[in-house]
Amino acid sequence: MSKRRDTLKDILTPIKPAEFSAENSGSKSRTPVASGALLSMNEALSGLAAEADELRKAVTSGETIVELDPSSIDGSFVRDRLDDYSGEEFNSLVASLAEQGQTIPVLVRPHPDKLGRYQLAFGHRRVAALRVLNRPVKALVREMTDEELVVAQGNENLERKDLSFIERAMFAYQLEERGMSRAVIMSTFGTSSKGVLSEMIGLARRLPKPLVRAIGPAPKIGRPRWAALADKLNHSGDVSWSGMIESSQFKSLSSNDRFESVLRAVGSKPAAPQPLATTWRTSDGSAMVRKDITKKAVTMSFSEREGKRFGEWMADNLDKFYAAYLKEAEEKKA
Repeated sequence: MSKRRDTLKDILTPIKPAEFSAENSGSKSRTPVASGALLSMNEALSGLAAEADELRKAVTSGETIVELDPSSIDGSFVRDRLDDYSGEEFNSLVASLAEQGQTIPVLVRPHPDKLGRYQLAFGHRRVAALRVLNRPVKALVREMTDEELVVAQGNENLERKDLSFIERAMFAYQLEERGMSRAVIMSTFGTSSKGVLSEMIGLARRLPKPLVRAIGPAPKIGRPRWAALADKLNHSGDVSWSGMIESSQFKSLSSNDRFESVLRAVGSKPAAPQPLATTWRTSDGSAMVRKDITKKAVTMSFSEREGKRFGEWMADNLDKFYAAYLKEAEEKKA
């Protein structure tokens, strides 16, 4: 048994045998709700501590696990991750669910504003993967306040893959912008340091949100580097990144490399403008001329089958071309 499985076993130990008497008695009168919850809880032993605890609570409180159409489930009102549901890790999750099915339910609440819909507390990746597979989602449905939802959302992230620094900072910033108390925000991160939280929120407030979203989670970039970027942006007022983040080359980079490219570019001298290029080609394609125009010069290059000889001929007749140019210029003045 793995260390993680042993940990979950220890967490579930406090459940008294009496709490499962209906399951262990062999009686035909046991309720299908408890049975389904216990079965899902046993399957969830391969999951993580926080979710195992949620399942234990569900069993003891009589909550049921239901199957929902993934299209009826909306994400949390505050996004905690900056990456999209793609890449090798997400593809592995899709493959695992396709092969083994969903063993750990997600946690949702009835949507506060949309009748018949649900809002996620945790399990965003699983719902996205099941949506790809077009399979129903096993879910615990629980009435929760906004504060209870974000605490559950934050606690899952503590147990699962840690959020990067900037994801945690942006999550905390968004919660404060929605009027959440510092006590609630700190509980989502499992910290009691008001100073650390203030630094995170203050830094998130200084960074342009479109830029942060374009860079993504940048898991290897910590607070000092993000602070350095914020300083450069604030000192220079540089907005050259706005065009940079739209390029296909930028989008093809990893999140860490996108951060590095922005940090290098911000505050540095702007790149020299690329020459404006136009082409001319004969109707039969036998010769092509490329014309590159900058502020100070025009450069022409000749290619294709007749291109070289055509270029040589033009070079040999420059006196005639220049005379024709002067004549045309005089005629335009007249």
